[in-house]
Amino acid sequence: MTTSMLRPPEIRPDETLTSHRRPRNLAASVARFSARHRATAIGGWLLFVVLATALSAVIGTIGAEDSDYGNGESKRAAQIVDAAGFPERAGEMVIVQSGTLTADSTEFRGVVREAAAAVEATGQVENVNTDAVSEDGHSALVTFDMKGDPETAADRIEPVFAAVAGVQDRHPDLLVAQTGEVSIDEAIEGQVSDALGTLSMLSLPVTLGILIVAFGALLAAVLPLGLAVTAFLASLGLLAASSRFFPADDTVTHLMLLMGLAVGVDYCLFYIRREREERAKGASPEQALATAAATSGRSVLISAFTVIIAMAGMFLTRDTTFISLAVGTILVVATAALGSLTVLPAMLSKLGDKVDLGRIPGLYRRKSDGRFWRFVLRVVLRRPGVSATIAAAALVALALPALGMRPASDGIDGVKHDAAAIKTYDQVQAAFPGGADPATVVVKAPDVTNPAMTAAIADFKAKALATGQLHEPVTVEVNPDRTVARIGIGLSGTGTDKVSEQAIHTLRDDVIPTTLRGVDGADVTVTGGTAQSVDFNHALTRSVPLVFAFVLGLAFVLMLVSFRSVVVAVTAIVLNLLSVAAAYGALTLAFQHGWGAGLMDFQERGTITSWIPLFLFVILFGLSMDYHVFVLSRIREGHDRGWPTRLAVTRGIQNTAGVITSAAVVMVAVFALFTTAPLTAMKEMGFGLAIAVLLDATIVRAVLLPSVMAMLGERNWYLPRWLGWLPRLSHQ
Repeated sequence: MTTSMLRPPEIRPDETLTSHRRPRNLAASVARFSARHRATAIGGWLLFVVLATALSAVIGTIGAEDSDYGNGESKRAAQIVDAAGFPERAGEMVIVQSGTLTADSTEFRGVVREAAAAVEATGQVENVNTDAVSEDGHSALVTFDMKGDPETAADRIEPVFAAVAGVQDRHPDLLVAQTGEVSIDEAIEGQVSDALGTLSMLSLPVTLGILIVAFGALLAAVLPLGLAVTAFLASLGLLAASSRFFPADDTVTHLMLLMGLAVGVDYCLFYIRREREERAKGASPEQALATAAATSGRSVLISAFTVIIAMAGMFLTRDTTFISLAVGTILVVATAALGSLTVLPAMLSKLGDKVDLGRIPGLYRRKSDGRFWRFVLRVVLRRPGVSATIAAAALVALALPALGMRPASDGIDGVKHDAAAIKTYDQVQAAFPGGADPATVVVKAPDVTNPAMTAAIADFKAKALATGQLHEPVTVEVNPDRTVARIGIGLSGTGTDKVSEQAIHTLRDDVIPTTLRGVDGADVTVTGGTAQSVDFNHALTRSVPLVFAFVLGLAFVLMLVSFRSVVVAVTAIVLNLLSVAAAYGALTLAFQHGWGAGLMDFQERGTITSWIPLFLFVILFGLSMDYHVFVLSRIREGHDRGWPTRLAVTRGIQNTAGVITSAAVVMVAVFALFTTAPLTAMKEMGFGLAIAVLLDATIVRAVLLPSVMAMLGERNWYLPRWLGWLPRLSHQ
């Protein structure tokens, strides 16, 4: 066998975008049009961004209301309450507590009366009540509602704070402190809005810094960031329009910025690095752009479809939060892909080699020498079986803790407890279990005030308190037409733990059926924070298999059609599931077991925020496939040129390793920033995404993928004869 027989086929220099042999694919066709009509492509993109941004400002984004959230029984209860005509109120409370005095002492009762009189004297409150006393007698509650629109109660609460502080100053030997809906919302809003705004802005310079290191040139670094930011701005306008059909969750814009930076930068990196690589080989600017458009452009298209498919799976949950996050992500990914396929080729065609303006000595290089990755691949491919076994075993070991993952609503435990209102909430919760966040029993009947129903409610109260899992204060409120009563009752536990969940089951399964249900045809339902968490987890258990089947099934079909190989499609699914499982395990160790509590500054709850696991699955599956498609496209490209599989794998991974490393560093850095957010759920999201991308870009792409493909050899490209009708898509 001669040396020439082993040499990869040469690419003819005349195979450009204008050649009769130019690649026939959508990405190449769009890039060809953009390159020929640069002014149209660039101007059209800017006009689109401006109009979409203006649309957002003009029509506004419709946010999800409280009634849009929830699942099952708790959601039905909330809807009954909304339709019953109860006055909308913002409830507050003041705890009066002493380590020595009890509620039956004259001094203690005097302070309680003074606190009640002080808040009432502000003229901002109504429905003041002083009946609630703790079981040990050392604590009492002064409950009241803020007058006026509850949405604007925060604007009127400062005099109430001042009045309570005055009572505390006059009685320093007792605790007199305020908490409640308005107080806590104001404290959380102050924590979250400032922190997330800072993090969102900080993500931009961090991303730019990493891109400068990756490209070694200022203009080349600014271009991906500019595309990502403009795609994000345009997608906000599209979100405003879509919110007419799918109300937007409060957190969706922060996620859109994250994903816009992640995929927008990725797509540009794929494109620009390939164009640079071709120029380093001696291709003309036109030839280099042609190759980048036909190869990296096509990878961008497939990757975007994969992410969109993954996110669309969340529609099957029929949950407002998931649907909102899915819509926002789909919009920003589709917009970033559109910009990458249209305005980016036009900009690169216009700039040519000027894209490398602002070269930084010591950092700039048109093509990475890849020495590190060549070394890694030599080690991995020397014994691919051993490499695959070690890598897979490490990921499986990391994934094992996920078997004990316990999702639950985070509630108030999901924020930092350093604000005064939240600290007071903890003190109320300790003195009155469940009193700060009670369950709400909703009774609907023709007349909830008739003697039979009144007796049933009294019986309910007695039997509920006798369980030891349900506690005072018990409140009863009737709507104006006396058809609906809502009963507030405290729960044992923290509101998010197993003790509170068991109390909900006792309430629903034991107490209500023997007291309220069936009396005068009453319809009885339960809502509240804990009930909503229980119902959410139940609904999620039903929908998760559907989401997994949808995402995995459509991703398999997309990979099968793109690469005409059953083995490649199955391998992609298995490797991505392995990296997601490992991320789950790391998340469980860090947050549920509290290993990361000190480092990331959060309160250990023994649970994972209920929406995080499914959300991470769809996001991580989409982002993992993003890398996988890019790598496999280069490998398939070599295979289609006639290279042996091992050579195609080696060169494909070696040539893409630098791009994937740069893209992964951007993602990990941006996602890791969110581990400093005040909300535990945001920390979980940032940590889960960062660790998964890190594992995927290193162990999976650099070790597992090449070793598995090397062992499979030509079997990688197996396609049954009966699937021969699948279209042949060019990878060159």
